[in-house]
Amino acid sequence: MGDRGGAGSSRRRRTGSRVSVQGGSGPKVDEDEVRDAAVSPDLGAGGDARAPAPAPAPAPAPAHTRDKDGRTSVGDGYWDLRCHRLQDSLFSSDSGFSNYRGILNWCVVMLILSNARLFLENLIKYGILVDPIQVVSLFLKDPYSWPAPCVIIASNIFVVAAFQIEKRLAVGALTEQMGLLLHVANLATILCFPAAVALLVESITPVGSLFALASYSIMFLKLYSYRDVNLWCRQRRAKAKAVSTGKKVSGAAAQQAVSYPDNLTYRDLYYFIFAPTLCYELNFPRSPRIRKRFLLRRVLEMLFFTQLQVGLIQQWMVPTIQNSMKPFKDMDYSRIIERLLKLAVPNHLIWLIFFYWLFHSCLNAVAELLQFGDREFYRDWWNAESVTYFWQNWNIPVHKWCIRHFYKPMLRYGSSKWVARTGVFLTSAFFHEYLVSVPLRMFRLWAFTAMMAQVPLAWIVGRFFQGNYGNAAVWVTLIIGQPVAVLMYVHDYYVLNYDAPVGV
Repeated sequence: MGDRGGAGSSRRRRTGSRVSVQGGSGPKVDEDEVRDAAVSPDLGAGGDARAPAPAPAPAPAPAHTRDKDGRTSVGDGYWDLRCHRLQDSLFSSDSGFSNYRGILNWCVVMLILSNARLFLENLIKYGILVDPIQVVSLFLKDPYSWPAPCVIIASNIFVVAAFQIEKRLAVGALTEQMGLLLHVANLATILCFPAAVALLVESITPVGSLFALASYSIMFLKLYSYRDVNLWCRQRRAKAKAVSTGKKVSGAAAQQAVSYPDNLTYRDLYYFIFAPTLCYELNFPRSPRIRKRFLLRRVLEMLFFTQLQVGLIQQWMVPTIQNSMKPFKDMDYSRIIERLLKLAVPNHLIWLIFFYWLFHSCLNAVAELLQFGDREFYRDWWNAESVTYFWQNWNIPVHKWCIRHFYKPMLRYGSSKWVARTGVFLTSAFFHEYLVSVPLRMFRLWAFTAMMAQVPLAWIVGRFFQGNYGNAAVWVTLIIGQPVAVLMYVHDYYVLNYDAPVGV
């Protein structure tokens, strides 16, 4: 017995390092203690065997042990030798694996390398084409004539007119029918006046016309919303007077919130005019303070991405477009497709930069200055698996306006959802064509047709493409569709304004 105890002691002393094993989530158990407990009963200090205790739950055999030299050896059991289990490959949908961060990084690296090659090829072929002075000439033909800025400043006339109409409607000086007629005339003039200037004034440039028309289009949507909300407030006030005569809101709520007609002030209206939204409210959500560092980052982004877009357009897009004119003239379809695919890369890259510049940098900078609290200017349109989802999420200010002031009113008047949705696309198609054809002084309806084509395209993608295939289909329409429209308009513009199209 003593020898057995000594042997057990010496065996424990010879173990250089003890390996702990853990079964499931239970406590760690010393390997030697597990082995000793399995071979012989517990031994006392003097080597006498004590009465056997109840056998503990069997611990799993260690996956490996270490000998006295510290080397690892595999156990003798069958389960210690097993290295396979039931499992799917990572790329299989049943595996549940979703961490593709490394592949995404690889795609980014490949994208950078491929575009770097194209950019280097462009520099070798054309040299440096970036010219800041040429950018100024896009806005001004004559340094002493500034028609586009003057037209934008003149838009204040229509803002004041809408305000005065609402003031008189609030006090009952105008009937609702007369107010509606005046608002329609004011809104129609907002669309017609800048278009007439762009078409009749020779000194205004296409780019200057585009900025003027975009400003007036935004003004149209804002004043339309301003008129609607004030009308709803008057209708609610009339119903409240008819239902109740003596009920009042609590004093605390009345002090914190602006109610109709107290909102009819120039300060309130011009805050809405400059706010990054198209939908009017009496009480906008406000942020508690202006974050100076956040604002500085957005301003620096605006400056950087403005220069980047101008440089990419001058250096990359313009030569590609010019070289595309000759294949269009000769109707060389293989070369046209080649030029189209070549234009798709810089066009899409510039469009993505423009999206970030406008919807994140610019709108957040304006919102921070005005302490405007609602910063949802876009959603995850890049995950869109349908064309409808893309148009609902990439431009939230316009989407909210369409839902609030066009789609839902049409449903209330008895229109079906399909008719209301088609009406929204029709309105969007009009403004797209308005912002392209008028500055270029030609009417080809390419933008209008492209927007209306979204209706059947949305049905096709939703019907035949699901999941990742639908997302891929949306990306293809974005990457290929835009350069097609660009080439069509540029070709027609060159044909109308130049004796011979430029081509290489």
